[in-house]
Amino acid sequence: MYWIVRVLLLGLLVILSGCDKGPQDQRQTLLVFGTLLDIQAYTDQPELFNEAVRELDKTFQKMHREWHAWQGEGELVRLNRALADGEALQVSAELGSLLQQARQYAIDSEHLFNPAIGQLIGLWGFHSDQPPGGPPPRKVEIEALLKHNPSMEDVSIQGHLVSSTNSMVAMDLGAFAKGYALNLAIDELKRMGIENAIVNAGGDLCVSGQHGERPWVIGIRHPLGEEVIASVGVADGECVLTSGNYERYREFEGVRYAHIIDPRSGYPVAHVASATVISIQGGLADAAATALSVAGPVDWPRIAAKMGLTQVMLVDDQGKVYLTPQMQSRISFQQQVDEVVVTVD
Repeated sequence: MYWIVRVLLLGLLVILSGCDKGPQDQRQTLLVFGTLLDIQAYTDQPELFNEAVRELDKTFQKMHREWHAWQGEGELVRLNRALADGEALQVSAELGSLLQQARQYAIDSEHLFNPAIGQLIGLWGFHSDQPPGGPPPRKVEIEALLKHNPSMEDVSIQGHLVSSTNSMVAMDLGAFAKGYALNLAIDELKRMGIENAIVNAGGDLCVSGQHGERPWVIGIRHPLGEEVIASVGVADGECVLTSGNYERYREFEGVRYAHIIDPRSGYPVAHVASATVISIQGGLADAAATALSVAGPVDWPRIAAKMGLTQVMLVDDQGKVYLTPQMQSRISFQQQVDEVVVTVD
C-alpha cells in the first residue's frame, strides 16, 4: 500500500458537451492506502457512479485499517503481535484467504516475493508513511534477521487459525494487497452496474469494459526519467501492476536504497528499475512485480513462467528493456529505447 508507481493515462478523454444524454466520463478521487485512488467511469448513470464510489470508500478504508502492518490496532497488527509472541490468532475469512494466496505466490516465486519479512522492511525504515532518513541498518542487524530466514512456509493457516513456528515472521502485505483490492473494486463496480471503469491507486490499476469504442489506454512511466516509456491498451478485467525503485527509497550520503528488499541478501534491489505485469488477477500481478524485480535481468523469465505470467516488462538500471513476446506484441514505445531483449517462448 506504500509502493507508488505512477502510470499516466494517455489520450484525450472524450467529453461530450451540449448533450444531456449518453455516456460521459465520471471521476472521483479518494485518499486510501497512503496514496490517491482515482476512480473513473464511462457511464450515463452519474448518480449510480457516485453511490458506488461511496461504497468503495467504505470498503477501502476498512482494508487500510485492517491490513496495515504497523499502524493502529487492525487485524494484521494483531496477527503480527501474536506471531512474535508465539501465539495463534483466529483471523477473518477475508484475511485468511489473502494469506493463503500470498503463501502460494511466495512458493511459486521461489520466495522472492516474501510477505513474511516485515521485520526486515521495518529495519530499513519502510514501515513508515514518511521517507526514511539517516544511515542504512548495520550489516550485523540484517544478518541477525536473515539467520532466522522468515518465510511463508513458516506460517500455518488452519481454517481461520494462523500461527508460525518462527517468531521472526512478521506479515507485510504491501506488495500484494493493493492489487487484490483493485480487483475487488472493479468487481464491486460491476456488481453495482458500472460496467466501464478504471481504478488507479498510485499508478497500479484494474479496468473493466472500455472507454467508449476504444479500450482503456494507459502509459507506463520510464523509471529512469519523467516521461512515459510505453503505452498499452488494457482489456476488460485486466490489471496492470508496476513495482519500481524510483519513487520510494531512503537516501544517505548520495546513495539511494530502494524499498524493494531482496529477502535472500537483506539489501535493496539495485539491478532493476521497474517491473510491470499484466494479469486478470491483481494480487498475482502485484506480488509478481516485486518478485521479478528481485529476480533481476537473468532470472526473471524463469520466475515469470513459474508464476504463470505471459505479460511482463522489465527495465534494468541501465535502461535496457526486457519483454515477454506477448507483451512485445501489445505495447507501443513512446520514446527511443536503445536495447530491447525479448524472451523466447
